[in-house]
Amino acid sequence: MLTIKDLNLTYGKIQALGQINLSISKGEIYSILGPSGCGKSSLLNILAGNITHYTGALSLDGVSIDYRKRTIGLISQDFGLLPWLTAYKNIVLPLKIKRRNLSDYKHQVDEVMATLDLSSLKNRYPNNLSGGQRQRVAIASAFILDLDLLLMDEPFSALDQLSKEASQELFFRIWQEKQPATLFATHSVEEGVFLGQKIIILSKAPGSILEIIENPTFGKEEARLSQEYLSLCLDIRRFIQRKWEVEDS
Repeated sequence: MLTIKDLNLTYGKIQALGQINLSISKGEIYSILGPSGCGKSSLLNILAGNITHYTGALSLDGVSIDYRKRTIGLISQDFGLLPWLTAYKNIVLPLKIKRRNLSDYKHQVDEVMATLDLSSLKNRYPNNLSGGQRQRVAIASAFILDLDLLLMDEPFSALDQLSKEASQELFFRIWQEKQPATLFATHSVEEGVFLGQKIIILSKAPGSILEIIENPTFGKEEARLSQEYLSLCLDIRRFIQRKWEVEDS
């Protein structure tokens, strides 16, 4: 379980995050919705170990996070691929970083690449791949190791609508098999509802949790076509509009 307690972040005199308290268990995926500048990316980068000047406490399974021993995946908007490595070498890079024997993971690598339809693209470089293909490489790389925590920072926002929905569905299929504790930041209400078991609504900066909404449509077949999904998206839009307008007044 990931536990975040009394998390605050400031940049000089500017407060970016204010008093975040949250717990996420293995097998849970939370979407985070919030306006630009509310600290979504900062929160994920704190959890990834990239930002350290925060106050508060972070723990995994009751123990402070040791980034040398824990496996945390971060999928970003720009995919995070190294342009001088082939798709295959980008995918297995986490194994090399963790000094794992590649031969021990051959079946897992082949399986993930086949599931994401990447086998025929393994020798291509990122610049020779479409946006959707680069996104699938990033997803494959994140799931090569058994993750303690998966962080996703608007990973589908650069894709066109059809590529976005296809990538979301492929990601969700892989996620259901592994089910790491996951935080997924997005600007899109529809995306947040499709992928989030629970939806966290953040305030404007400094970001704090306004509401955590249960998602009854999570994991249902063809959820996006259901009236329940559409109604939940509409309710969240109304909630966001009402709360953010109050903050502006």
